[in-house]
Amino acid sequence: MSPVNRRIAAVAILVLFLSGCAAPAAATQVIVDPTLTSMPVATATLIPAPAATETPASIDEIIEWEMKGSFDFFWERANTDEGSPGYGLIRDRYPGSEGIASTASVGFGLTAFLVGIEKGYITYDQGLDRANRTLDTLLAMEREEGFYYHFVDMQTGKRAWNSEISSIDTAILLMGVLSVGEYFGGEVEVKAQQIYDAVNWPWFIDPDRNMFHMAYFPEKGFEGYWDFYAEQLMLYVLAAGSDTHPTDQMPYYVFTRHSAKYGDGQPFIHSWFGSLFTHQFSHAWIDFRGRSDKKDANWFDNSVEASLAQVNFATNMDEKYTTLGPDAWGLTACDGPDGYNGLYGAPPSGFDNKQHFIDDTVPPAGAIGSIIFVPEQAQRAMLYYYSFEDLKGPYGFKDAFNLSRDWYASDVIGIDKGISLLMLANYQSDMIYRITMENKNLLQGLERLQIIEN
Repeated sequence: MSPVNRRIAAVAILVLFLSGCAAPAAATQVIVDPTLTSMPVATATLIPAPAATETPASIDEIIEWEMKGSFDFFWERANTDEGSPGYGLIRDRYPGSEGIASTASVGFGLTAFLVGIEKGYITYDQGLDRANRTLDTLLAMEREEGFYYHFVDMQTGKRAWNSEISSIDTAILLMGVLSVGEYFGGEVEVKAQQIYDAVNWPWFIDPDRNMFHMAYFPEKGFEGYWDFYAEQLMLYVLAAGSDTHPTDQMPYYVFTRHSAKYGDGQPFIHSWFGSLFTHQFSHAWIDFRGRSDKKDANWFDNSVEASLAQVNFATNMDEKYTTLGPDAWGLTACDGPDGYNGLYGAPPSGFDNKQHFIDDTVPPAGAIGSIIFVPEQAQRAMLYYYSFEDLKGPYGFKDAFNLSRDWYASDVIGIDKGISLLMLANYQSDMIYRITMENKNLLQGLERLQIIEN
């Protein structure tokens, strides 16, 4: 069968699935240097795409399969060695980077435990015990002014790879910490509050620019700035909401909000590399629906427009690339044929629309993480991805694939499994929002930043 016919066959199968579907019920962190030169858009060398395999699964079944697989990653790939200083720490990825945890993966994982309880994957007592003991580990781990290292040894909890103290990875961790504190209450809530209250937010801010730094290295000091819109909205909310070391509104309102559009779409505030995760991560925990700030930014609506732009871009690239198309979209930081790449994205990007990088690699988490923004398009993508057997594994979808190079990722990555799981949970029932939006510090942060209900 020719490449064209194979693609047609895959799409035909997808159409058959869609006709029987019910309507919807409702990083490794890359330090971004805005001075980077323009990145090239790679031209794919087209090779025959593998034939998609027919499956009887419905979209609801695929969602449940992805949720269970993603949960299993966080539950099974954690350190459960009794007495270990790193008990509860969760791998950054699997099967790669054995023995290395990321604080962001732990943050997503803590919240994943709540999904596991509500979905019946584990018992309440199992989740309570794991969460409580993980917080014990976090309380004992080395920190700087309450901030955590990006990568740590799973057994010791000590800094790994000479990694940075990370403002955003600490923020992701804290979202998980506060979520389990809110859910379980009692001793867990007390420990969660201790971890959160210990963070000295102003310490990470450059007072001359009123901006958060991205990273701190003990050997050389602070590096980078959150000077452009990205995934850092949660950082401002957490910092402003603190009772012990709060920040004012300024860091939130000074970063560049560059608005642009793709094609005939609506303008939106975009990130530097045009990576879709930047429009998703904060929304995993904070419900921005119906909220706008004093500059009239509605971040939920903004993410809707960013997701639609990605759908339209991928659709327009359908004839140029083998993977990209109307049902394979959502370019974002992920593994690629040449290793992890934090530059993957789609226009608009930067100031010149040339900062994104494309090589026909598509991560399932890109579309899945936008299911609350564009549910129909995300479901179509999930149906399409599920038709490729090589893209499936014990922990749900693998991290990415590239049909132009006949490549499928071998690993799953914690932050990608996390955004998939939490957004699917919110899509089904507002599960995470119903927990986190009761937290007094998050609500306080939103109020102090004047991100208020319309």
